[in-house]
Amino acid sequence: MDEIVFFNPGDSIGNFHDHNEAVKTAQIYKEKEHNKNVLVVHGVDNKNFDIFMADDIISHDNEKNAIQKPYKISDKI
Repeated sequence: MDEIVFFNPGDSIGNFHDHNEAVKTAQIYKEKEHNKNVLVVHGVDNKNFDIFMADDIISHDNEKNAIQKPYKISDKI
């Protein structure tokens, strides 16, 4: 089963049509950010891949006034 998470789309580090390009960019970004967790997610429209910092997941604690959009986790880097 896919893991569905919510992010504010404005927090996206990048948007890609190609999965491999998204993963490569996420790996580079992780190295620059001192190994913080980065997620490659597949948008609900199933057309694009986005990169987000794992810390930016919207939870019940930080969802107040947040614009939410569901994503499926593709890769945890």
